[in-house]
Amino acid sequence: MPPPVQVIVVGAGNRGENYSDYAKIFPDRMQVVGVADPREFVRKKLQARHKIPDQNTFKDWRCVVEREKFADAVLICTPDRLHKDPAVALAKKGYHILLEKPMAVTEQDCTEIVEAIIQNGVIFAVGHVLRYDPVIHKIKLLIDSGAVGDVIHIQHLEPVGFYHFAHSFVRGNWRNEAESSFALLAKSCHDLDLIHHWAGGRRCIKVSSFGSLSHFTKENKPKEAANRCLDCPVEGDCAYSAKKIYLDRVKKGAVGWPVSVICSNSLPDIESVTEALRTGPYGRCVYDCDNDVCSNQVVNMEFEGGLTAAFTMVAFTKEICNRKTTIYGSKGELTCDGHEITVFDFLSNKTTKHTSDGTVPGNFAKGGHGCADFHLIDSFISAVTNGDPTMIRSGPMETLVSHKLVFQAERARLENRVVFCENPCDGESR
Repeated sequence: MPPPVQVIVVGAGNRGENYSDYAKIFPDRMQVVGVADPREFVRKKLQARHKIPDQNTFKDWRCVVEREKFADAVLICTPDRLHKDPAVALAKKGYHILLEKPMAVTEQDCTEIVEAIIQNGVIFAVGHVLRYDPVIHKIKLLIDSGAVGDVIHIQHLEPVGFYHFAHSFVRGNWRNEAESSFALLAKSCHDLDLIHHWAGGRRCIKVSSFGSLSHFTKENKPKEAANRCLDCPVEGDCAYSAKKIYLDRVKKGAVGWPVSVICSNSLPDIESVTEALRTGPYGRCVYDCDNDVCSNQVVNMEFEGGLTAAFTMVAFTKEICNRKTTIYGSKGELTCDGHEITVFDFLSNKTTKHTSDGTVPGNFAKGGHGCADFHLIDSFISAVTNGDPTMIRSGPMETLVSHKLVFQAERARLENRVVFCENPCDGESR
């Protein structure tokens, strides 16, 4: 048996904690030997869980770079705008890297990361967890098997979820583009990555996009509403009440996401959650925040060979991130409701149902990405163990291409025009 892959967690929040739990389930395959995070509570929490020695705990990832290399890989789970610098620096130190999505918040930074990865020959995975979802992976296998013939059109929907959007994109970390990134990149870069993946290597030729911030604006604030939900006389009539989203949950003993996110310096309980809502960003009225990112957006794409695709992201849904997909082919139609796939065959007039095994160990199935988080970290650790980057489902160049598609789509929205996508042989987009 090879020795366990030793990893350092850079960013010990929700994502870093999720991935590092793999070491508790498979200590013979992965060992967490270091952590870097400026927040004392989450840093010490991860340190205690994995028995990390004091000398390997850091407030700043730069301290890891200054040390001699003392692990095999790093899991970079810092905020979006803090991805590029640690990724480039740690690649130069020879660390294999699992980087949370998106890679970075500018096209140039994404390019620099990929250049550093290639130049230093390290194994690289981006947190495009959807590629590792067994149901979604099955879609790709069915396409490749010819189940629907030539793919003609793809429709893909991401229903973000009404309270999820309020939590993350109105009150939370991804609410303001200047502080994080635009919504299509932060929330849906792996959806456009999937469409690019399903297109089977065909290049996107042109893209258009439309979208805006709806409803969560100061103009829609009720006249009687207060600035904070705890003080609001009309809170009971508001679907986005912070008391409903957080406090009611913790009163029922539900302390996972999203409650776990709002108490960065303590474990969530009634007292700490109440204090967070009284003083922190998650207690603000959704109509009185500094949010500016799109709540709904559509992206239309044309690929080589005439393949077209339409993607929709919308905040105002009952379901949370349970994607809906329909793929129209020359020989059949494939639909997926996020749990089950059906393929209708034009020749036989028969419908076939396909399922996949969603069983994973530990608490991974309880996470927001179901079993996909497990399969992503498992693939990354396997790739590092075997020195085989092909065990990762999206290589650095393919990931860069799909990220560029996101930037091109947002450019189309902002400039209100069709963008003709970059050809690697031509240079810039037109």
